[in-house]
Amino acid sequence: MTNIKKSRPRKNSLQIRKPDWLRVGIQKSEDFFEIARNLRTYGLHSVCEEANCPNLTDCWSRKTTTFMILGHVCTRSCRFCAVESSKIGEQLDLQEPERLAEAVKKLGIKYVVITSVDRDDLSDGGAEHFAKCVSSVKKLSPESRVEILIPDFGGKIESIKKVVLSRPNVIGHNVETVRKLQKKVRDPRASYELSLNILETVKKLDSRIWTKSSLMVGIGETKLEVLNTLKDLKDRNVDIITIGQYLQPNRNKLPVEEYVEPETFNYFKIEAEKLGFKKVFSGPLVRSSYHAAELSLE
Repeated sequence: MTNIKKSRPRKNSLQIRKPDWLRVGIQKSEDFFEIARNLRTYGLHSVCEEANCPNLTDCWSRKTTTFMILGHVCTRSCRFCAVESSKIGEQLDLQEPERLAEAVKKLGIKYVVITSVDRDDLSDGGAEHFAKCVSSVKKLSPESRVEILIPDFGGKIESIKKVVLSRPNVIGHNVETVRKLQKKVRDPRASYELSLNILETVKKLDSRIWTKSSLMVGIGETKLEVLNTLKDLKDRNVDIITIGQYLQPNRNKLPVEEYVEPETFNYFKIEAEKLGFKKVFSGPLVRSSYHAAELSLE
């Protein structure tokens, strides 16, 4: 009787040993606990927690966080993201902009980063709420700079205008991955061209606002595809680009195809600078808002 050798099941990327350059030490400072306390006190969310960011401890210990508005339930379901999703988001909290501004002032944050879940269930995608948050922060902390990371608002120009008119210093919108992998990685309602158009529209509406986008690698893209994406972003006059390693947040999400070596991230940084980006942050643990203040343009 022939012995049939059973093949071993392929290991999930969560089971694969991460390389040393992706190992993060956990050192919680008093600033870490102050951030945590204030988020609870003011009933606010941070994308650091909701998205299982590997840099949470580092950022909070440096007294920086990325606030997440419009609730913690997203109306889209991207295959890379750990944020909870549903067809309908939470009831809009009309007092959130004021509480957010109060928390920023109390913490003494000089560079504020605000992002959100997608809210396709709202007529403007949450744009007016975004604008109110920016205005509230500027009113209470006029010396602080504000960066926002926005969804695509379904491509609605009026929604984009609302956030632009609130005059944040930086408006980010992420393409997330290369053109070929968009359908594999993102919710079907998102698209590569739509994201590029959002960034281009912001710049056309107000050229004084810096634009920013972010790219994940290690999902199956090639180096050439990454370079082509950088060229597409530069063609839309994007000022700031961040490139980081995709990490699978839980077993139900997209597996990691490759742990990209630091040398490759340095290569991407050099090539992006050659293209003319004003600021480039490229590294395994880089995220769209990681060390955001260091990327801001004076």
